[in-house]
Amino acid sequence: MEAVYHILYSYLLPTVFVLGLLVMVHELGHFSLAKLVGIRVERFSLGFPPRLFGKKLGDTDYCISAVPLGGYVKMSGMIDESMDSDNIKGEPYEFMSKPIWARFLVIFAGPAFNILLAMAIFAGNIFFTGISEPVGPIVGQVIENMPAQKIGLQKGDVIKSVNGQSVDSWDAMVALIHAAKDHPIKLEWVRNGETFSSEVTPKLDMIQNVGMIGISPETRLRKAGAFEALGLGVSSGWNLTVLVGRSFGLLFTGKVPIKESLAGPVRIAKMAGDSAQSGFANLLMFAAFLSLNLGILNLLPIPVLDGGHLTFLAIEGVTRRPVSVKVKMAFQQIGMALLLALMVFVIFNDVTNLIK
Repeated sequence: MEAVYHILYSYLLPTVFVLGLLVMVHELGHFSLAKLVGIRVERFSLGFPPRLFGKKLGDTDYCISAVPLGGYVKMSGMIDESMDSDNIKGEPYEFMSKPIWARFLVIFAGPAFNILLAMAIFAGNIFFTGISEPVGPIVGQVIENMPAQKIGLQKGDVIKSVNGQSVDSWDAMVALIHAAKDHPIKLEWVRNGETFSSEVTPKLDMIQNVGMIGISPETRLRKAGAFEALGLGVSSGWNLTVLVGRSFGLLFTGKVPIKESLAGPVRIAKMAGDSAQSGFANLLMFAAFLSLNLGILNLLPIPVLDGGHLTFLAIEGVTRRPVSVKVKMAFQQIGMALLLALMVFVIFNDVTNLIK
């Protein structure tokens, strides 16, 4: 019984919090823009059917549904994952009655809200904890099984030169290492007054396309003002968005193994639990990273995802006529089947890795 309690408290609750937050913000994006452009929202659901409980306020049924892995906003006159085309009446408050730009904003708002949530959490973390700044070219941590560990670099070592070029700051040193991807370089460092040197070959980071030897800097915290924290939060979110986009590109081109890249609910639960055990701030940072991934993933042009709906709108904008209901429903069914197959795969992969 104690083991069950530990799993519920340490892993299930953090997972429910993280996924609930992400789903609520995502659907709030669709909901807010739909209301703003005059579309009637029939249901705002956390979770997928069957409906468990809720309350109807005005035209909208706000509810909690049984399947917790997602949520949805059901708008009048929209063909969505429910495959229901009978509700299109041509009323002015329906989704299909609105101009393309309005429908585009409504669909785009879900992923956009997820990305904005990530940036807001990054900014809040910077504002409350401060900015970590490197203290010169001093090693703060050495990552296991990376080139730096293999040549004997240790925490507290001071890097003096790279390929004979003196460095007096962390950024200057990193620039030289990043440029030497898969090419040997000579490092010189000082430890307790004694000088060491060794040749090392930076490992190529495929996502950032730079050389890495596996060290992080010794840092100190500096207070950040509200505007500075906001700016850094937005820039951090944007930089991470670019990296996530590149990682998806590597995944779909087969350069990165799919088994190592995709995380299902089991792995997400483990990561959420591990983050929660390190403190609520770490759990929020994990939620921010996951929210960013969710936002970008939903923009992919895949049926069922928001990107699939945006693709149909783009086709409509070019051809000046909407994609037929029959075609939409066919692609929605294909997309749903692919999504279910992917879910089964990632769950199996998660469980296999967990057992290993």
